[in-house]
Amino acid sequence: MAKTLPVLDLALLELPDAEQSPYLAELRTTARDVGFFYLINHGINPQLLQNVQSITQAFFALPDEEKQRVSMIHSPHFRGYNRAGVEYTREQRDQREQFDIGAERVALMLQDGDPAWKRLQGPNLWPEALPQLRPVIHAWQQAMTDVALRLLRAFAKSLSLPPDAFDALYGSHPNEHVKLIRYPGQASNASQQGVGAHKDSGFLTFLLQDEQPGLQVEVTPENWVDALPKPGAFVVNIGELLEIATNGYLRATIHRVLSPPAHKERVSIAFFLGAQLDAEVPIYQLPAPLAAEARGPTSDPNNPLLREVGWNYLKGRLRSHRDVAARYYTDAQNTVQTS
Repeated sequence: MAKTLPVLDLALLELPDAEQSPYLAELRTTARDVGFFYLINHGINPQLLQNVQSITQAFFALPDEEKQRVSMIHSPHFRGYNRAGVEYTREQRDQREQFDIGAERVALMLQDGDPAWKRLQGPNLWPEALPQLRPVIHAWQQAMTDVALRLLRAFAKSLSLPPDAFDALYGSHPNEHVKLIRYPGQASNASQQGVGAHKDSGFLTFLLQDEQPGLQVEVTPENWVDALPKPGAFVVNIGELLEIATNGYLRATIHRVLSPPAHKERVSIAFFLGAQLDAEVPIYQLPAPLAAEARGPTSDPNNPLLREVGWNYLKGRLRSHRDVAARYYTDAQNTVQTS
């Protein structure tokens, strides 16, 4: 049984066609059997990695009143800051504070009868006390989107699909979501749920970790592997959109974070690439040998997968952020459950 995650090299996945075949096969197998891996040689400037880690630490070091000025409760687009214990996973409070940033776009002009998920597009909240946060995060979003699209095209090639097979799903308005996360240390008799066991909802997730462990991956039922920090590498995992699109050939894997011990903390930065809100995820026709190995997407009856991207994303936001849901989406709760 594996005791660590595989390591994949993005540079090898982008070699000339005649040389890249074994590496694409390794990518496909890893994504099907594990759904998680380390990504090295991704090309992100190490200074940018250091900048985003430093600015994240600076944000969480702000006084609480400054962080509350950009609290998510002020945003119908689910952008902004949350204290530890505000977000829920599987009906339990997550012991992490976090700051959510999406693609910087104007809010849509809504008409009567428009679907509630259209409210998700909009501007971010930025702390006036830390003006340098915005340019650093925008640079990070741009660099990570480039890496994510490069890897997504490698996935398409690994499945014998055209390299641009998934382009229509993310189009000109991909869901570029950054989450700055701090896990405070917890006493041994307190909740250890940094974030509860879950799958991610988009295409791909990239995680930049500090030195403190805590991320665990469920490689088989109840068999958890520690995704220990690896300097310069991202931890990458498959989201539910790719699982749906490949009829379960690719695997969105359950994972969780355990809280650090008392007097420690863990800080990480996550980047999520998702599809356009108005997209609907098809099932891509894989070659017969691969299609025969597709297991169908797995779906929790209490949290069913929806092919309509906007509804699927809104469903997750409403379940996780109950205070924002109560303020802005009381009219949408029943609609989301039946879409």
